[in-house]
Amino acid sequence: MDLTAITQFAGGIGLFLLGMRLMSDGLKFAAGPALRQMLARATGSLWRAVGSGVLITALVQSSSAVVFATIGFVNAGLLSLGQAIGVVFGANVGTTFTSWIVALVGFDIKLQAFALPAVALGMGLWIASKGRRAALGQALVGFGVFFLGLDVLKGAFADIDQSWALGASEQGVWLSRLLFALAGVFLTVLMQSSSAALAVTLTAAAQGLLPLSAAAAMVIGANLGTTSTAIFASIGATAAARRTAAAHVAFNLCGGSLAFLILPWLLQLSLWLALPAGGDQHPATVLALLHTLINVLGLLAIWPLTAGLVAWLERHFAGRIDSQADIVRHLDRNVLRTPALAVDAVLSELARLGNNALAMSRAVLSQEPGSEIDLGNEHSRLERVASAIMDFIPSIETGGVERIEHSLPRALRIAQYLRAAGERAVELSHQAPLAEADPAVAERLASVHLSAAGALDRVAAAFSQGGHESSSERLQQQLDEFESAYQGAKAELLRLGSRGQLGSAGLVRILDRLSGLRRIVEQLGKGAGLYVDIERQRVLPLN
Repeated sequence: MDLTAITQFAGGIGLFLLGMRLMSDGLKFAAGPALRQMLARATGSLWRAVGSGVLITALVQSSSAVVFATIGFVNAGLLSLGQAIGVVFGANVGTTFTSWIVALVGFDIKLQAFALPAVALGMGLWIASKGRRAALGQALVGFGVFFLGLDVLKGAFADIDQSWALGASEQGVWLSRLLFALAGVFLTVLMQSSSAALAVTLTAAAQGLLPLSAAAAMVIGANLGTTSTAIFASIGATAAARRTAAAHVAFNLCGGSLAFLILPWLLQLSLWLALPAGGDQHPATVLALLHTLINVLGLLAIWPLTAGLVAWLERHFAGRIDSQADIVRHLDRNVLRTPALAVDAVLSELARLGNNALAMSRAVLSQEPGSEIDLGNEHSRLERVASAIMDFIPSIETGGVERIEHSLPRALRIAQYLRAAGERAVELSHQAPLAEADPAVAERLASVHLSAAGALDRVAAAFSQGGHESSSERLQQQLDEFESAYQGAKAELLRLGSRGQLGSAGLVRILDRLSGLRRIVEQLGKGAGLYVDIERQRVLPLN
């Protein structure tokens, strides 16, 4: 093997990986809302979760992207761990679609004649369009580059002298299979793409450089190696991320170990199933069938163990209460490249932040003994969560989607409004309690407090109901009622002060308290109003 062949091989791998990246990113941006809806439908049953995982992975051409999106949904509380595990299982089955593309298209047509028009058309869309059309153009470019890389890879293998062909040793056959399986793991970890490792394996087998039995062992290794992406992504991540990554590893270990033990029989079954399509003459087709059988076998093997696996993961991957990743439940870097899901995560965390600010405000508003909370601790938590949100938002890749780009500054404003409400609550708690007041004054104060409590209830409803069409109107109505009560009480207090019925010191203290309460309600109201607006826009289809 000369330097030219090595360079051609490396270039083919690079083009293949670039094509996969462009295609996957473009499809994720273009299919963000559809991806979110399909994941949401996974809440019905384990079978539906598996089906969603298969379909989404076939759609976006990346099982890692689906696993990361699933982590985001678990963090957002939209999927339970059991449902997420079903999606992960389905993603492993769906990832075999790439093997079929390589096997059925990569060896029977002139790839450049197919790939170059795709690149040209895709670049035209990518440059001339915005939003989803630009993302589809990017995906089309990636599709073309994917096949160009495969074509270069085929050429590199075709130029290699057959004396370089590898053979599976008849002596120590199990050791030979294990070494080839480890080679598959190594390739996948090195390239961080099981699809690329499988493309190398299928192409080498198709060119006669790799015996079918050795290639089959490498397919098993590639299947195991794909878990490395999820493992690396879960380091320092949330408990939900660690649990989902562990489920991914468990699935592939279960299926891979079983497949390795019965590999000769699985390979014979794949050869038999491929006969009608002339599979005995097309090793890549046999290996694509084998890849599918391995993942289906893993699904059937682990299916009865799912309930126990969920319980075990919840026991052994509990959240660390001193970890920033568990104070912030929904933000996970794994969803940053899928803007629709990243916005979901931000909104879920903002809803938690709103509830935190509400709890502080209600504690200050309440006059009941024993209703106090540790405002210092709550304020510290609020600040940490708000800071995490404000650090997370600039990292979101919007993909040029205009509505998402407009949503992110408003999300930052919400976080700032909620921080301000928390600060006002702490300031108000430091004021000395009001002494017994004149009955008329007490009645006015009670009216304002009652109206403020109603406004806080409506703010809580806005954060929980999100984009419900009546949320904004009801919120504004309650805020207007509070403002009316505040202005009425202020006017009455000033009238009593002007007549000498209320001392100046008492008047100032009461007005300061009412003003502080008003600022709290205003900040919470503004934050809740913006939250409802973003939620309402989020459910509309992207252009």
